[in-house]
Amino acid sequence: MKRQLPLMLVFLLGAFMIIQYFVPAQASLDAYEFILDWMIIIGIFAMALGIWSLMRVSWHKIKRRSHDWQYAALTLAGLFIMVLFGFEPIGGGLKSYLWLQFYEFVMVPVLATIFSLLAFFMASAAYRAFRARSLLAAVLLGSAMVLMFRVLPLGPLSDPINELAGWILVVPNLAAKRAILIGVGLGMVATSLKVILGIERSYLGRD
Repeated sequence: MKRQLPLMLVFLLGAFMIIQYFVPAQASLDAYEFILDWMIIIGIFAMALGIWSLMRVSWHKIKRRSHDWQYAALTLAGLFIMVLFGFEPIGGGLKSYLWLQFYEFVMVPVLATIFSLLAFFMASAAYRAFRARSLLAAVLLGSAMVLMFRVLPLGPLSDPINELAGWILVVPNLAAKRAILIGVGLGMVATSLKVILGIERSYLGRD
């Protein structure tokens, strides 16, 4: 029963979410909105579970003095400080001076650092991808050069380069994006059907 009940709930709710799209009735719409409200409630509990899991894992690292346990201590300290200053009676809420100071001078620099590192990784990947070792790589390199040149003041060449860049974005680029979106959509449908029919059971854990 420990495994059958979740599988039954997933099947019933998944089947209902599919069928309700084809039922043009107010009762179907009301049931759909009711389930969406429960999804928000479950999401809140899932966030609480995630916070508890983060606290538990970080505390075990600190207790055992595992490798880089200092980062776990900083994580817990940042979590408690932001939550404490976010409460209206204690710290003054999300517009309090201390909460804004921690957000602007700790959180924002950390995010900027992460995005800066991503920029270096993207530049490295672009360097490897744009080397014209084959015909497709040469086409990719030529397209990238055209798209970069369109922002430069090239005088009489600006108009034809802009037209060519617009064609690249609207025709081959949009076709590739649509193919990717179709593939992602088919993958989502296949995964959803596997979960609804009980073929995919990894969300149940190992027990």
